[in-house]
Amino acid sequence: FAELRVVNGKNIIDHTDAEIDDVRAKVEARGLRVLSIASPVLKCALPDAPPIAPHIQQDMFSSSFGFDDQPRLARRAFEIAERTGAHIVRVFSYWRTIDPDACFDRVASALLDLAEQARERGLIIGIENEHACNIATGEETARLLVAVDHPALQVIWDPANAFVAGEVPYPQGYRCLPVSRIVHVHAKDCDVSNHVPTFGPLGEMAIDWRGQLAALARDGYRGTISLETHWKGPNGDKFQGSIICGKNLQDMVRHAGA
Repeated sequence: FAELRVVNGKNIIDHTDAEIDDVRAKVEARGLRVLSIASPVLKCALPDAPPIAPHIQQDMFSSSFGFDDQPRLARRAFEIAERTGAHIVRVFSYWRTIDPDACFDRVASALLDLAEQARERGLIIGIENEHACNIATGEETARLLVAVDHPALQVIWDPANAFVAGEVPYPQGYRCLPVSRIVHVHAKDCDVSNHVPTFGPLGEMAIDWRGQLAALARDGYRGTISLETHWKGPNGDKFQGSIICGKNLQDMVRHAGA
């Protein structure tokens, strides 16, 4: 599978229909299928909310959109998902403020609306727990799932993001989540100092990926896991870094019995 975020230096949401068709053709020519649209929907400031937490790094991955852009972005993300055959649209929960609880009801309302739109199109909204957003940890994600009990709202579980947010992702954060609502998993590894992650080889940093993968296998998870290439790789060779992390992930999955 392939998860589409940035192609040719441009966020996937900004590509034309013709460019999207070309991306799909290139993916499928390599024997892959588009799984997810890694959109920037709800990765913006929430108006009339508490201030954004000072440590937040607003990483937009070649996109920059505001609150008023979100309905248009969501429509376009759904269109691209349909055009590529993807069934998941990744979304967020607005930039993390100094008081995420104060934003909770508005986040839940926005995600319920997106889930309704997704359901009408036969798609799934995947809320990613993102350390820079208001839903960052497994515990916070679980609370959201209770508030928005909708079949089209599922979770993209990112243990490393939970770790950067201050949670022990496995076993503590993961234990909060209903596995039946995890639709996808992001795999990357890091150490953290003063809220700043240092990424490195998957399975060799601070995240207990062996324990996490074994738990997913034990709990019956049969969804997908995608490699996130945040590590710059040995000597800045990101491609080689991806090969190393991909091999490590395959080895750990085999050992986990997944």
